[in-house]
Amino acid sequence: MHMADALISPAVGGAMWAATTGIAAYSIKKLPKEMDENKIPLMGVMGAFVFAAQMINFTIPGTGSSGHLGGGLLLAILLGPYAGFLTMASILTIQALFFADGGLLALGSNIFNLGFFTCFVTYPLIYKPIVAKGYSRTRIFAASFIAAIIGLQLGAFAVVLETLFSGKTELPFNTFVALMQPIHLAIGIVEGLVIAAVVSFVWKERPEIIEKATLGKAIGSTSIRRVVTVLALAAILFGGVFSWFASSSPDGLEWSMFRTAGVEELESPDGIHRVLAAIQNKTSFLPDYGFKAPETESAVTAGEGEEGEASWPAVNSGTSVSGLVGAGFTLALTAVIGLTISSLKKKKSNISA
Repeated sequence: MHMADALISPAVGGAMWAATTGIAAYSIKKLPKEMDENKIPLMGVMGAFVFAAQMINFTIPGTGSSGHLGGGLLLAILLGPYAGFLTMASILTIQALFFADGGLLALGSNIFNLGFFTCFVTYPLIYKPIVAKGYSRTRIFAASFIAAIIGLQLGAFAVVLETLFSGKTELPFNTFVALMQPIHLAIGIVEGLVIAAVVSFVWKERPEIIEKATLGKAIGSTSIRRVVTVLALAAILFGGVFSWFASSSPDGLEWSMFRTAGVEELESPDGIHRVLAAIQNKTSFLPDYGFKAPETESAVTAGEGEEGEASWPAVNSGTSVSGLVGAGFTLALTAVIGLTISSLKKKKSNISA
């Protein structure tokens, strides 16, 4: 559900950038209260894990579409809403800058759609009330499942509204929303199952991680080595190997656009759109999660069969490198954010003392 720049106007893009920046600033202000040395590696590994997991598109049977993990709710459950939102912002920024996944003008919208609704709406208003009566596998499953579905529905509806306010007449509201909501309901069901499985594993291994995130407390002296190790290995496998098995079908947004407007991508207008596209073309050294191919490269060397049909699994070194590099970049960026906030917290404490 990564929006391209062509889907929104400069006014809408600017407004969403402002909203996202404000939420990020608020999160940075609130996070020091629950930040400690244990949360920094967990933030980094969770960012890497979600980045790698988003590379694996799964087929939605009977639709010709696919979907992938959003991850915002999972980040909020394990890290808390503030660290979760900042981690999601890091993931989407890395994707847009270095992999051309989602536009730069639309980056504010993408962070808001995938991060705000999950971290600050469905997590506190749906997930937490369900588990508040007592942690159990049943409650964790129900809370994760329901919150994931509703969070994705809100994000999908926000995409429709943003295109409406941007004056994209190629995507009439009634038709577009009638396609976006059902397909993202199906995607949300799969995401809910995945999130429930991951959260159940963490709760079984170290319930303190989830319980303290819910209470807005630091992790403290709780050992999280096993959890971090398992998630790190999963990120390596997802990004380096399992990404070969991603579905080649269009994702829910592209699928909905094609059935609404007859195209999976809209043409970018001149002006700021073209300027940002030129910048992104220079920064994205692994566009579409693969090596930049010469224009004359044949379809066979691009990972396609002799008839021009994509092979499956798409065993491709460029995909593996992209997954590992992207996960590493995300881990590093989130760790830097965590270290910076932790350092500021220590300085403030020293000054107060």
